[in-house]
Amino acid sequence: MAEKRKKTARTAKSTVNSSPGRVAGSGVKSKANGVKSAAAKAPTRAPAKKTVARKTAKPAAKKPTAAPTAVATCQSGANEVLKVIQHSLDELKAANVRVLNVRELTDVADMLVIASGNSDRHVRSIADRVVQDAKKAGFRPLGVEGERDGEWVLVDLHDIIVHIMLPRIREFYRLENLWDVSAARREAAELAAAAEG
Repeated sequence: MAEKRKKTARTAKSTVNSSPGRVAGSGVKSKANGVKSAAAKAPTRAPAKKTVARKTAKPAAKKPTAAPTAVATCQSGANEVLKVIQHSLDELKAANVRVLNVRELTDVADMLVIASGNSDRHVRSIADRVVQDAKKAGFRPLGVEGERDGEWVLVDLHDIIVHIMLPRIREFYRLENLWDVSAARREAAELAAAAEG
């Protein structure tokens, strides 16, 4: 009978220390006899570290240069958007539509489209139509700015930025002269000729 009690006490010690939520070596006393268990006295092991497979360095391969087809595809996508924009501008009678190729001048956009509306309501409706038609064609605009005031609305269509302005705003900012290098050169030549003459 005494042997059964010892075995029961040993079993109780092992179940207390191996029960879920208990950490071996935490110094928990056994309920059976109030003595620290043998597992509690043993040094604890650190949790096993996860081994992470390291990527081996591969020999550097030559990076392919941009294929002309990728550039052509990008340009054809911009041309499709441009057709949609021009159709929208023609449909709503935008005035003085000008398309500027700024691909060589900036990384922000490939083309700028500048158009005028007769009133702030006309400017807003042109911008709304451009956005609607672009969405229908599958080109989602990144953003639209200036719709509330209606004096100058900017529609960002990734590679093409559309500026729709009132004529007085367009004359004040003169974006065509800012972005069109050939026009700027002509204007500089005209100013130089006027100064000499």
